[in-house]
Amino acid sequence: MSDADDRAAGSDSVRVAFVCVQNAGRSQMSTAFAERERERRGLSERVEILTGGTHPADHVHDVVVRIMGEEGFDLSDRVPREVSTTELEACDYVATMGCSTLELDTAAGVDVRDWALDDPDGADDERAREIRDEIEANVVELFDEVEERLS
Repeated sequence: MSDADDRAAGSDSVRVAFVCVQNAGRSQMSTAFAERERERRGLSERVEILTGGTHPADHVHDVVVRIMGEEGFDLSDRVPREVSTTELEACDYVATMGCSTLELDTAAGVDVRDWALDDPDGADDERAREIRDEIEANVVELFDEVEERLS
C-alpha cells in the first residue's frame, strides 16, 4: 500500500492545495471555488484548503476580483501568501496552475496535477471569464474525487 493509500484508508480528512507563482489569480479563483464546493458538499470538517505562491504578489489581480465578483465571490480582501514545499508535501492533492516550478516529493503520497491554465492577469474580461470557468470545472471534478475518497 502506498503512503497515499495509507492516508486515505486511515484518514477522514483531506488537504488540498492550489498553487501558482504569484497567488494572485488562478490559485485564488481555485481556492474560492473549492471553498464553495466544500460547503455545498458538507465537507467543511473534512477538507482543508491551502493556497499560496512561490513569489506572491502584493494583491489579487484586479481582473480576478472583478470577474469573481460576477459569480458572487469577494476576493478584494484576500492577500497572496507564500507557500512552502513542506506545507505542500503534507497535502493529499496539489493543483498547480501551469506556471509552477515546484519540485515536490510525490513519493510522500501527494497527488500533483498541473492544470496548465493561462494567466488572467492582463487578459480582457472575456478571456478571464473563460479561464475562471475552466477553473470552476477543474475544481468540481477534483471535489468529485475528494468526495469519493472520503465516502
